[in-house]
Parts: sequence; C-alpha cells; structure tokens
Amino acid sequence: MLCVNVELKERRYPIYIGAGLLTNTDCYPLKQGNKVMIVSNPTVAHYYLTTVTETLEKIGCIVEHVLLPDGEQYKTLDSLNLIFTALLKANHGRDTTIVALGGGVIGDVAGFAAASYQRGVRFIQIPTTLLAQVDSSVGGKTGVNHPQGKNLIGAFHQPQAVLIDTATLASLPPREFAAGMAEVIKYGLINSPDFFAWLEDNRAAIAAHDPATLQTMIARCCAAKAAIVAADERESGQRALLNFGHTFGHALEALTAYQRWKHGECVAIGSVIACRLAARLGRISEADADRAAALFAAFGLPTTVPADISTDAIRDKMQLDKKTRGGQLRLVLPQRFCDSGIDRDISAADIAAAI
Repeated sequence: MLCVNVELKERRYPIYIGAGLLTNTDCYPLKQGNKVMIVSNPTVAHYYLTTVTETLEKIGCIVEHVLLPDGEQYKTLDSLNLIFTALLKANHGRDTTIVALGGGVIGDVAGFAAASYQRGVRFIQIPTTLLAQVDSSVGGKTGVNHPQGKNLIGAFHQPQAVLIDTATLASLPPREFAAGMAEVIKYGLINSPDFFAWLEDNRAAIAAHDPATLQTMIARCCAAKAAIVAADERESGQRALLNFGHTFGHALEALTAYQRWKHGECVAIGSVIACRLAARLGRISEADADRAAALFAAFGLPTTVPADISTDAIRDKMQLDKKTRGGQLRLVLPQRFCDSGIDRDISAADIAAAI
C-alpha cells in the first residue's frame, strides 16, 4: 500500500493506494458508533457495497446506504435531494459520515451532499473508476451539473480520506478505463514531460492492467494533484491548470446532454484541441501536438470534434465555463510541450481554427 498526503494544515488527509484496501479497516478514519451513509449506484453496489458495509460494521459503525441512478445525466439537484431524504429519514445528525462509493458522479454528488447537509458533515471518498481515482476524488471539488453547463453548482469540501483500491479496476468496462486515461495523460501535458514519456513507454503494461504499474501510475497522478491542491485549494491560481482540456471538453458534454461521450472522452478531445491551438500559436510543434493525439488514441480515446457539432456552438457554450472572468475566457494551454499555463487573450479566430 502507498500513501500520498494532501497537505492542507488542519484538514490534511491521506490517499491510500493499493489492492485489497476495501477490507482494510485501517484505511477508514471511523470509530465505534459512527453513523455512516454509503452513497453509491446499482452498478457499483452490485460489486462492492456488501464488502464496504461489512468492513465498516467490523469497526462498529452503524451503516445505511442510498443508491442513485447511474450516469452523468443524473448528476443533478434531484439526485442530491435523494441523499438528503435518506439522511433525514434515518435521523442522521451533524456527526454522521457520508461515504462515496463509485465513480466521479457519485463522488461529486455525495461530496456536495456532505458539504451541504446540516451545513457540512464528514465524508470519505472510495473511487472505483480510474478517472475518479486519479482526479475527481482528490481535492475537495464537489457539485452537480445544470442544463446550461457542467459543475456549475457546488462547493469545496475536503474528504477525511481517499481510499483507492486498485482491484476495483478489474470490474471496470474498457471504455471507462480509457476515459480515466484521459485524466492520467493530462498530468503529463500540464507540467511533466517525464511522466508523459513514462506513459508512452508503459502503454502495454497499463493496457494489461499490471498491478504494480497501475499503482505507480495512480500514485504519481495523486501526488501531482495533491501538490497543486495544497498550493491552491480554491482555484485562485495554479489549480486551474488541472482543467487542461476541460473548457473545450465541458462544452462538448453540455452540447450533447452528457450522454454521447464519457467525461474523459471529452477531456481527450479538448486536450488535443488545446495542443493544436498551442501549435497554431507557435508554442509547440505540430509534431508535439501529433504526439499528444497519438497517446490519447493509443488508449482508444477520440481526438477530433465530429462534423455534426459546430465550432460556433462550442465557443458559445465555452463562455459559460466557470473559469470565465469578466466575460473573458481563460484557457489552459501549453506554453511549451508538457509545460502549461493560463491564457486570457486568445483570439476567437485561433480558437475556432483549433477546434
């Protein structure tokens, strides 16, 4: 087992990474008598709800659960209210703990419920998808979508711990695993040419789900995100770098009602657009942009915008992005290959050409 800490002073918390951790009581920061509400969905619950429930009961916790519908389209206020109703019906107070058992949707909605219920209760992240393990479970961003855009309603609320059992990836459909790889590749493109090269060199081992390789890969991603979160918890500066590819990707998700692609697939397309834009601006070579696209494609991810989605529609939707300030769109773009920064004055013509 590896442990990466998110250093936030009195809110410091561990990220445990390894195989078989769901049954390791040492990974749960709970004690005898704690009331727990597990939030999951039917797909994940089928595999892991009993295991997590039994482990918590060994500690002496009083465990209940609520299941949300499965899918990004259910990352809504209605799903949030299902959690509140379950908590209230079971008489959970401010001393309860919410456990998010599932992928990014479950983690974000359950975390927002924890941030909101009785003005804030504890929660634990148990991410079961690769995307959630390397990205959304770490850093305290919680929220739900609105028809006008992704994650427009939410709060920052840090977990007590993140428990990453790499064995859960064995039950992940190939498309879901590939979607997670988009966020993994993102860490290389942000600021780590060494990690990007490592991913290129280890493509076969990653695709084969080699346990040691996956553990190393996930730990490197979590360490990278933990460092950024510790330096900029509420995204006033460098944390925005984690949104590499996301401004374009979120627009694609919203335009297709969150049903056509997985989040990671949209991030892959958005990341390639960002690299194409950087090449157009003369910051990286076309060969570097091709190299980025090739790595996404190597894991079965899309890299281009389909002809049925217009450039104008994407640009209009991008204006609703949370990173827009004073009507000015901020984009995370390569300044050099695998060394990114925040731009505020990119022309509409250049953006359109890159799309």
